[in-house]
Amino acid sequence: MKTLLLTRAEVRKLLVISELLPVLKEAFKSYSLYRTVSAQRARSTLPCGDQNSAMILFPGLISNIPAYSVKVHAKFPDQQPAIKGTIHLHDLETGSLLAIMDSTYITAVRTGLSGALGTHLLARPEARVVTIVGAGAQGTLQLKSLMALRQINRVFVYDIHYSQSLRFSKQMEEELGIEILPVKSLEEALITAEIIITSTWAREPFIFSGMIQPGTHITTLGPDEPGKCEIDAGLIKQALFVCDDRDLAVHMGAIGGAGLDQNHIHAELGEVISGDKVGRTSSEQITIYGAVGLAFQDLAAAWLVYQKANELKIGRFINFLED
Repeated sequence: MKTLLLTRAEVRKLLVISELLPVLKEAFKSYSLYRTVSAQRARSTLPCGDQNSAMILFPGLISNIPAYSVKVHAKFPDQQPAIKGTIHLHDLETGSLLAIMDSTYITAVRTGLSGALGTHLLARPEARVVTIVGAGAQGTLQLKSLMALRQINRVFVYDIHYSQSLRFSKQMEEELGIEILPVKSLEEALITAEIIITSTWAREPFIFSGMIQPGTHITTLGPDEPGKCEIDAGLIKQALFVCDDRDLAVHMGAIGGAGLDQNHIHAELGEVISGDKVGRTSSEQITIYGAVGLAFQDLAAAWLVYQKANELKIGRFINFLED
């Protein structure tokens, strides 16, 4: 059995947002409506770096793909890139190792696109003013992915390190051709925003109900482990809250981080995509999408990359079972 090896540069060539979007939408629907095995992950803190440094295993399985994946990941918040790892893709029937590929770009793109999909489906159709909180790699990909789904006229960016906001603003203005304004206060960033996207390492809420306007949509991506929190419980209670996985939203996501339970979750994103649950129902409604990130998203992207690599004959093969 030969295993395909793909580098980060090769994965970058093969993974195209416009091709991944319909695959992800189907994956979300399949996960919410037909899953037999819930999302899982195993986390172990690393005795180095800051308190968020950890290694994580993500097993991915979904009904409409004849393979399963295992992502072997590590988080080092004080390094660049902060996330490192590989995805192992296996044949579902035999367990044969089909491919090993760099996971950094796949994780960033699928998280960016998954977040943007939730944002686009729940925000008001006419919303054009976006605030990015956290001027890192994920903030960049969230904005790029969202612009692939809807028109954006103006962007505010806030980071606790103002130099990061300046760098983000300069880079994204040149690349996207829209007005991007770095701001020095969170309040200034939020007050006129129609869409707010947060991706930070915060462990305490920093967005409260009095800081935003009626009709605002918030996508919160930071809470993906127990103890992390970006949005206040009071704001979540008054909003329509949608997640990617109910149990994980409580165990390690925005709901649990705010000290709330499943009673405050309206739907999973897959249920909104399928039409089983409605999303926003009025222009004044506050909506929140809280995603922890699920391994089936890695599987959907890795399967797409694997098929395309075989088609274009990209990568190299190795036989790990060779004597």
